[in-house]
Amino acid sequence: MQRTAIARGLVNDPEILLADEPTGNLDSENSDKIFDILRSLRSNGLTIIMITHNPDLAARANRTVHIKDGLVDTEG
Repeated sequence: MQRTAIARGLVNDPEILLADEPTGNLDSENSDKIFDILRSLRSNGLTIIMITHNPDLAARANRTVHIKDGLVDTEG
């Protein structure tokens, strides 16, 4: 279902892809596959904004912004 959602998001060739918990409810193997798809899209020039509560997934991102109580807490 996540791959289908990504495909739907790409159908109009957007400049930015918003991914809200793209690996939610997936096991680690499938989470890795989804992240690899997103990384591939990023290497082809697509900007991706991903929201996740998964610290392992966030650690693999190029840039992270932590939000606490609706405000930017840390940036890295």
